[in-house]
Order: sequence, then structure tokens, then C-alpha cells
Amino acid sequence: MTNSESTQTWWADIPDSSETIAYFSMEFGIEESLPIYSGGLGVLAGDHLKAAAELGIPLVGVGLLYRGGYFHQGVDEAGRQTESYERVEPEALGLHREDVTVDVDLAGETISANVWRKDVGTGDGHIVPLYLLEVDWLTDALYSGDREHRIRQELLLGVGGVRALEALGVGATVFHMNEGHSAFLAIERIRSFVQHGMSTEAAMARVKASTVFTTHTPVPAGNEIFGTDLVARYVEPLAAEAGIDEAEFLALGDFGEDGAFGLTPMSLRLSAYANGVSALHGEVAREMWSSLDGVDTEIGHVTNGVHLGTWLDPDLTDLLAETGVSPSAPPENAGWEKAASIDRDALWRVHSASKLRLAELTHLDPERLTIGFARRFATYKRAALVYTDLERLLALPVQLVVAGKAHPQDNPGKDVMQEIIELSRQHSDRIVFLEDYDIGLAQTIIPGCDIWLNNPTRPLEASGTSGMKAAVNGVLNLSVLDGWWPEGYDPDVGWAIDGVSDEADLEQLYRLLEEQVVPAWQDRERWLEMMTASITKLSPRFSMHRAVIEYVERYYLPAARASQ
Repeated sequence: MTNSESTQTWWADIPDSSETIAYFSMEFGIEESLPIYSGGLGVLAGDHLKAAAELGIPLVGVGLLYRGGYFHQGVDEAGRQTESYERVEPEALGLHREDVTVDVDLAGETISANVWRKDVGTGDGHIVPLYLLEVDWLTDALYSGDREHRIRQELLLGVGGVRALEALGVGATVFHMNEGHSAFLAIERIRSFVQHGMSTEAAMARVKASTVFTTHTPVPAGNEIFGTDLVARYVEPLAAEAGIDEAEFLALGDFGEDGAFGLTPMSLRLSAYANGVSALHGEVAREMWSSLDGVDTEIGHVTNGVHLGTWLDPDLTDLLAETGVSPSAPPENAGWEKAASIDRDALWRVHSASKLRLAELTHLDPERLTIGFARRFATYKRAALVYTDLERLLALPVQLVVAGKAHPQDNPGKDVMQEIIELSRQHSDRIVFLEDYDIGLAQTIIPGCDIWLNNPTRPLEASGTSGMKAAVNGVLNLSVLDGWWPEGYDPDVGWAIDGVSDEADLEQLYRLLEEQVVPAWQDRERWLEMMTASITKLSPRFSMHRAVIEYVERYYLPAARASQ
């Protein structure tokens, strides 16, 4: 596909071209005012919908409306994260309540969900509707409660989401599960086909042929797992209506751990198309899952992208337009090669303005080399690694901006955060921690930095889209070769850490800062050449337009044809 027009007509050879793709996700990051996302998974989902709208893809989103949203982060006197919740008022945020309700049985209790709609798009083209189900006491907050509360939420998403589309008259041909949280939608679809006269075997084949599953987690423990007793109590009646007995149903979620049911194994067994979110993550996912009994779907990869309309600094967008680049166009039409001739003085003025905005927020020095680290505080991301030898770090002419939230139940992640916050209080002129990281704060932090640091334990970073957001703004990546960076790295656009061990990575990180990053920073002409190369080379490769077009060509269109 070479232009938005051809992208809009790719669906035309499907017999009923009014049908569409249903994209299910537990969270969606559309804008900071709608707090139904926690981090990268949700922001990715929001970017997916925005790009689909601009490309004219016939797609709808399905999620949950959390009336308490995701938590606002604070920091107490001890430097410990605190959490508070603010009630979401959907009408005030421009959501429209649909004139339908959806019933779902939860272990003998029937609940009735409201359906809200948020239109996603630029306003001058195609609109992608996002449908959000809400049951006040159940959709109280994102990732809240115990395991029983979680399975109830995920049944509402999967089962209720399918029923909501039917009630709204949305003819979904392809179902895309963004992570395993919505996996129960497959059982509901099988049940629906069986209730309309299809055999269970035929229904299962039909559902599998039209389902796409994206996995984001490169460790088995990070995938959604429930006890078999809990799953049987909540889902066995639904499976029985689909003609699947309890033993057959539990086998769908089996991954070799007694008494445990995995939504990723079930999703893989009921999807004809599956992918990781970077080339390396695709390899890891195949090693994790391909040997499981009943998993015959080839796990490929579609490397994530970022929505440039959201994540490019507006002044940089204007400068690119003056240079002949159209960031909102599909990559083949955008003219990214012209970015190589961008006026270097103008680029530095744009970047300096971004740095000044960040400096005003942090009271740091806008002239100093600024390193950014902002992401979820999971321990594998090793947020404290760079501070291991503080004397060596602070001997460099650098300053650091840190932000991110730990899951409310992740005490080890909170411990790491507390350590960094204490350092920021002791060295406030060199280290700053910014509270309550969200989309809006990210839009200030990312373009205001010079270096984007990412040092996870390899290969535990599935993708790492914050680095992509930095790269398209000319912020140079200093990253472990994990997630997307093995595909993006070359010496013209940043620096690579091998990802061998804590000790080796730490030494390599310091040596790169001392011997390569700081000297490059001190050579303004060289730094601007690297910034230009980052924008020119990485923006088309890691745009969400490119990622969505890959999903269309490799998964959505084949799935739609197979489901006819």
C-alpha cells in the first residue's frame, strides 16, 4: 500500500465490506484526560486506533470504562509512591452513552453493562469508534482487586464486548486480541455460532480462522494466569453452551503447570494469527509457546510503532512540513528522505525550545546534556542501574530526568523508585523525579531530553515504544539491544549496550557515556547529524502507520477472507 486511498479500499474485495475489525484491549491510551491506561500496552492500543482512523481502516476498539481510572501517583515524605483515584465523568470527557445494555453471567450472577462510545480520529477524516463497557462496581479501576475481580473484568471485556458489538449492529469479521485479557471472547463467539446451529468443531474453526492475537509479555509469569477452579466456576457454563466440556475447556489454557489456566496458551490455540511486538520478541515467544500441545499457529512479529501525530513535537512537525515531509501520511508517501536536508540551525532551535520547556518544569539546566528515563517501574527495567556508581555518574556533565509508575501491588518496583527519589532529593540539581507520569507529561519529557536511556535485562523488554517516541524527535537512544532497538540501532542514530549481565552492562553504559556520548554532545555539528539521522531513518520504520499496514496485509485481510 502506497497511499491512504489504497489503504481505505483494501477491504473492498471482502464480500460484505461493511464488516470490520474488532480490536480488543484491557486498556486504551487515547489522551491523558481519559485515564483508562497504565502504560505502554494502553498507549500502543490508542496509537493503533489513531493510525487506523487516519488510514481509513474499518476498525472499532472495545475496552472497559474504569470509573476510577488508573491511579494518580504521589510521593510521601519517605519517598514512597502513593496512589489516589479520581472518578471519571464520561460525559465531561466527550463520551456518548449508547442506547444498549449488555448482560453477562458471572458465576450465576447476571450483570448488566452500559456501553459508552469515544470517537477516535483527527476530525477531518475517518473516525474509529471505541466502545467501552461499564459496570460501576466492577469497572471500578484498571487492574484493581483480587484474581476473582480480575476474571470478572476480563469476562466483561471478552464476552460482554462481543455481545455489545452485536447489540450495536457492528458486523465484526476479524477479532484482534491485544494481549490475553480479552481471550474469553473466543468462547463467546463459539457459543454464539453453536446457538445458531453450527457444530462446535465448525464454530471453533471459524473463530480460529478470524482471530488475531498479539502477545506482549516475554516471560511466562507475566502472562495472565488463573486457578483452574476459578476459571471453571466462571467460564464452564459458557463453554458448555458452546459444546465444550470442562476437560476440553481447561485443556485450552494448559501450559504444564498443575492447577493453572493461562490466557496466552488459550489465545494461541484459538487464533490462526499470532505475533510478538518486535523481531526479538517474536523469537522469544516462539521459544516460550510453540512447543505446547495444541499450539499450531506460527508466532510471527509485527514490530510496534508510535502515532507520529501524537508524539512528534508540534514545532518539529512544522519544521518537517517546511522541509517537504508529511508525517501524517503513510511512510511510503511521507517523504522522509527529505528530512535529511532539514535546516540544522532550525532543528537545534526547535530542540532547544523543547529543552527549555522541560527545564522550566524541572528547574534543571537547559544547556546541560539531559538523559531521560521514563517508563513503568518493573524491576527488570533496572531503573537504578545507572546510579550504581554515583560518583562516576555525577563526574560527567549530565543531568537525569526520571518518571514512571509502579503497579500498586509491585513492592519491589516501589523500592527501586524510592531509592531513586531519595537520590533526587540529595542531588536535586542533577537528578529529578517527576510524579504522575502520563501521556501529557511524556509529551514534555521525551522531546526535552537529549538521550533516552533504556537498560532492561535482555530479552525481557518486548518492544519499548518510549524509545521510538524519542527517536522520531531526534532524541538519541542509549539502549540495551532488546525489544525494538536491535532493529533500529546503527551508530548514526545512537548507542547500544550488549545486554550481557548487570556488571557488564553497567561498565559498558559508563564507558559509552564517558567515551562516546559526552564527546559527541560536545561536538554540536556531529550531534545534529545524529539527530537528523534518527529522525530520517527511524520515523518511517517505527511509525504506527507502518505497523497497522502490516497488520492489514499480513493478518487482517487473510483472516477476513478465511472467515467467509
